[in-house]
Amino acid sequence: MAVGFLARSRTVAPPGWSRWLIPPAALSVHLSIGQAYAWSVFKPPLEKTLGLAGWQSALPFQLAIVMLGLSAAFGGTLVERNGPRWAMFVSMTCFSTGFFISALGVATEQFWLVVLGYGLVGGVGLGIGYISPVSTLIKWFPDRPGMATGIAIMGFGGGALIASPWSNEMLEAFGVTTGGIATTFAVHGVVYAVFMTLGVLLVRVPADDWKPAGWKPPKPNGNRMITTANVSARNAIRTPQFWLLWIILCFNVTAGIGILEKASPMISDFFRETATPVGAAAAAGFVALLSLTNMLGRFVWSSTSDLVGRRNIYRLYLGVGALMYLVIALTTNSSKLVFVICALVILSFYGGGFATVPAYLKDLFGTYEVGAIHGRLLTAWSTAGVLGPLIVNAIADAGTAAGRQGPALYSTSLYIMIGLLVLGFVANELVRPVDPKYHEPGESRQTKEEASA
Repeated sequence: MAVGFLARSRTVAPPGWSRWLIPPAALSVHLSIGQAYAWSVFKPPLEKTLGLAGWQSALPFQLAIVMLGLSAAFGGTLVERNGPRWAMFVSMTCFSTGFFISALGVATEQFWLVVLGYGLVGGVGLGIGYISPVSTLIKWFPDRPGMATGIAIMGFGGGALIASPWSNEMLEAFGVTTGGIATTFAVHGVVYAVFMTLGVLLVRVPADDWKPAGWKPPKPNGNRMITTANVSARNAIRTPQFWLLWIILCFNVTAGIGILEKASPMISDFFRETATPVGAAAAAGFVALLSLTNMLGRFVWSSTSDLVGRRNIYRLYLGVGALMYLVIALTTNSSKLVFVICALVILSFYGGGFATVPAYLKDLFGTYEVGAIHGRLLTAWSTAGVLGPLIVNAIADAGTAAGRQGPALYSTSLYIMIGLLVLGFVANELVRPVDPKYHEPGESRQTKEEASA
């Protein structure tokens, strides 16, 4: 149990506290831990100075993503119990310490310390930091939960847009020697510690009886997909709704990360044999554009879900996403514009899926332990983080070995992604209100008719 300044009881907002101070607090954490998407900046200098292979230089990032999912799953209940200030402090401590350990590893040419620091210790900071503001934002914005979580999670998607050029500039200034890389890591640790501390100091939780001025909770006979009851994290994982959402998130992320992870070589391969091949600079621009779309999609689509409903927005993500993949598969390399537009739409849905799922969980399970439930659901991300790149890379490598080239390297992967999105679409159609037997005792309960609707 957190004590002193970090205790949840010390973070209850006084009367008149502006809820609009909470999104900046969340952004200070998510923009920082979003640096993970910029790890590729460090791969070439690490490979050169420490004599690493490509798969070795990827290990810190891969372990960090695995630890993100695991720490979010196992730490979610602690985050709910101890509050967002404690969670943000733990995230800041682990994330910054990971950089300091990595700096020591590079300086002493002990790469295992980089894996330990950035991957294991920093990865815990990623997971705890990712879920730290979610339930708090939902409680402050019960009228616009999709918009609120979209703001924060947009920060995670956009963190690389800041970190990538900043890291490059430091490497140029300090040099790509072991000393220069170590210094860059150390500066990251200091700056992110300061920036994330702003969130620690600023975050507050609303009083138990607080609600936005003029807002009335939805009536049980209104939108039947929005509960007025609460479900514990322990009970949530026993419901079919949780596992349907797990499938939905996993397959939507798999489809998006299939393009994101292979974006630069993919567009180059597609148009290599055409009259206008894609050069390295254009491919890099395509990657940057995908990152921007990934970030903006998190805010735009999740905000839209407040208007059209969570199930409807996932129909868009999964149904239209499958159509975009089909268009790429059928048009192959006949049009760069079509390829780029379809990829941008898919990546906007990828980002939107991350940002909308906390509000979907809130609709189904209430606000009681939504952060802990969200943490458990993020194991779907860990699975997709392995599944998506494995599908695309394994099939492309097999195609290269068989002498295939161009779009033929990816055609099978595209149809697999279509199939996964269709399965996700079906899972979304099967989502129903949670059976009242899973509700917490004493809570407002939905009727049996709503649960079976």
